[in-house]
Amino acid sequence: MRLMNQTSVLGRYLWVFRGIVGQMQHDLFHVYTVDMHILMVLRNIRRFFIADHSHEYPFCSQLASGWSKPWLLYAAALFHDIAKGRGGDHSVLGAREVRSFCRSHQVAAEDRDLIEFLVAEHLTMSQVAQKQDISDPDVIRAFAKRVRNERYLTGLYLLTVADIRGTSPKVWNAWKGRLLEDLYKQTLRALGGSVPDPDAQVAATRRDAQAILAFNGQAKDAHEKLWATLGVDYFMRHDADEIAWHTRMIVGRPWDGKASEPPVVRARQAHDGRGVQVMVYTKDQADLFARICGYFDRQSYAIIDAKIHTTRDGHALDSFELLNELEGIDAREVMGMLEAALSHELTHLAPLRPPTIGRVSRRVRSFPMRPHVSLQPDDKGQHWLLTVSASDRTGLLYSIAHTLASHHLSLELAKVMTLGERVEDVFLVSGDELSSSEARIALETALIQAIED
Repeated sequence: MRLMNQTSVLGRYLWVFRGIVGQMQHDLFHVYTVDMHILMVLRNIRRFFIADHSHEYPFCSQLASGWSKPWLLYAAALFHDIAKGRGGDHSVLGAREVRSFCRSHQVAAEDRDLIEFLVAEHLTMSQVAQKQDISDPDVIRAFAKRVRNERYLTGLYLLTVADIRGTSPKVWNAWKGRLLEDLYKQTLRALGGSVPDPDAQVAATRRDAQAILAFNGQAKDAHEKLWATLGVDYFMRHDADEIAWHTRMIVGRPWDGKASEPPVVRARQAHDGRGVQVMVYTKDQADLFARICGYFDRQSYAIIDAKIHTTRDGHALDSFELLNELEGIDAREVMGMLEAALSHELTHLAPLRPPTIGRVSRRVRSFPMRPHVSLQPDDKGQHWLLTVSASDRTGLLYSIAHTLASHHLSLELAKVMTLGERVEDVFLVSGDELSSSEARIALETALIQAIED
């Protein structure tokens, strides 16, 4: 395919392909031209089916081994971005092009429908995984209805992974891989007739966490007091390993329940070895998220995921996944320092530092992106969904958190997504100030100003 592109054979056979040869992508996270990106996605899908490369994408290779007709995925990859640069939704336009291609090549209707679906929906899975709360059964049900069946789901998963990996070496990380895999498995259960049952899922997670605690020598009932303070949403948003780790770090503290109880800050290396997981357990306090973000910002840690939880007895149990932006720094060397310094930060509550104007990369300066802020009620009408899109810069998340704190808003969930030089962050917030349209407009204006400053 590369040789066909270099010699213009591909563009002469597929006239629609000629329009994207050498076309630059000014979205700050694609490092390839459109035609080279498409060929990279084709390459990634091909490697799923080659046993020698199974160590690169173990789960994808496992799924590919049971997939017939790999050419269906190749065709979807070839057309998924072929309509870029025309204006309008390139997914919809690409689906029209691939439908015409399949008809002119006498592709069977069943195969044509699958290819057209993959092209039309090739952005859907990553958006659901990274921007919505996949611990919510309603989200899983809606996504399962959209993908229709297991074959469509598997094809979409394989194309999504190949697409993300084909944009830039910096875009993919283990956190995104885990989100996509979790979404795939939960949707597969829903498609199999297993109606998402929060109670059953929580019970299973609790059993698995108890087994891990018992393996680590934890007393049989030692966890009960802590777990009684945790709501269903906590057990839905964390896996058994995380819950067991949190429990072991919190249970049995000699100062438990005392007024002078210091914060518990613990860090461990992420499973992929490239980042750090941090847990914070402390008496709930105003501006806690902003304070933690400020510390991580000063230490050059990028937050890629944040799970915020308030217990029934007034504690905050927050967990973060971090990447160190300082190259060559071993996470194990800084975890002890991180624990001590952040604990000191949360014990000695100095006034919040004002956000500072951070540095931006040369690419951002060359291709500035207009920031966008959207505030909408969530599906259940209990909270507000805040979406922020902007060019990335040092201190951006702290600027957002500082603004939310100044408007006295409570944070329920944060999903922080960095796409090369662009960020798309999603927050679930609540607060009395959001009850009026004037206050919501004021918040959006303040966020835009904070981002631009």
